[in-house]
Amino acid sequence: MPNQSPGIPKNRLASLDAFRGFTIASMLLVNNPGDWSHLYSQLEHAKWNGWTFTDWIFPFFLFIGGISMTFSLGRQAEAGADKGALLRKLFKRAALIFLIGFLLNFIPKFDLTSVRIPGVLQRIALCTALAAPLVVYFNWRQQLAWIAGLLGFYSIVMLLVPVPGLDGVVAAGALEPGRDVGAYIDRLLLSGHMWVQSKTWDPEGLFTTIPALCSQLFGVLTGRWLLARRSPAETTVWMLMAGLAALFISVVLDAVLMPINKSLWTTSYCFMMTGWALLMFSVFYWLLDGPPALPPRYVKFFTIYGMNALFLFALSGLVAKMIGFFKLGATLYAPIKALPLAPEMTSLLYAIAFNAVMFAVAWFMYRRRWFIKV
Repeated sequence: MPNQSPGIPKNRLASLDAFRGFTIASMLLVNNPGDWSHLYSQLEHAKWNGWTFTDWIFPFFLFIGGISMTFSLGRQAEAGADKGALLRKLFKRAALIFLIGFLLNFIPKFDLTSVRIPGVLQRIALCTALAAPLVVYFNWRQQLAWIAGLLGFYSIVMLLVPVPGLDGVVAAGALEPGRDVGAYIDRLLLSGHMWVQSKTWDPEGLFTTIPALCSQLFGVLTGRWLLARRSPAETTVWMLMAGLAALFISVVLDAVLMPINKSLWTTSYCFMMTGWALLMFSVFYWLLDGPPALPPRYVKFFTIYGMNALFLFALSGLVAKMIGFFKLGATLYAPIKALPLAPEMTSLLYAIAFNAVMFAVAWFMYRRRWFIKV
């Protein structure tokens, strides 16, 4: 039986809550610096190809979502629950998550002509909706075949299908900003409603959601492994081995197929982040659900975050947008900026302070047993 902290609902995987909390805390840290011009390299996304600590966060959310789907949706389906009802429930949840993300994009100005349609929550919603029938109707071998097929299809299209770039030149395999197949599709379908910093391509675009879905399906497979009747030691070792194998595959793909790239969610990036997710989660699993399980108090900080992760995700985004709308950023940052420290450090301290405020909200909700689920 997984360890439980006081106030946590029963039948939860302690390691998954803590890993989710680690991910949301990391997201709050990298999304809210005091000064975007002064960041430590690991606290910003790779400029294009490559990866940093920051590039862990989004795929970790999808990986965690996949595990959760197996523990809830998959287990109920195998127990004989009405599969149609399960899917309708998940589709409603996905629609609500999409709506929350879309509404956040209206801030700070309500403009239907230019509002961004894609986003992080929107991609999570799409991956949830697309993964649901695969979890309900297919076994693990078929799910693995889906991953292989989807990544193969995505890679073939990205590398071999010619599309016109921003300069009008038709080319295939141009994995550069705004020149890839995904960017072309987004311009056709989402023109005027994409990421404001580029306007010609979107890091959460439609076509690149395909490999992002595979990141979630890798989480689904991990959830099935966790539900199998194996000892915690065997479960952990095989997750570690699978993680190392995924990292090796990603390095090979990076060299011979396509580079590791978060904005394009390339096949190599999908394997790289799955590998790191398996390695990181296996540590949490061994420490919290294995035989030498740590007392819950050692990771309570992460667990408190993990119990209301989606709410904190949306709240932090809303607060950050309100700070920008009322132009409070400079005022709030000024006392920290005045410290005799390097600008990268003061920027990080502001992010830590923002994190502390969000944790206070999470702690209050935890103490009140307010666990908001969508």
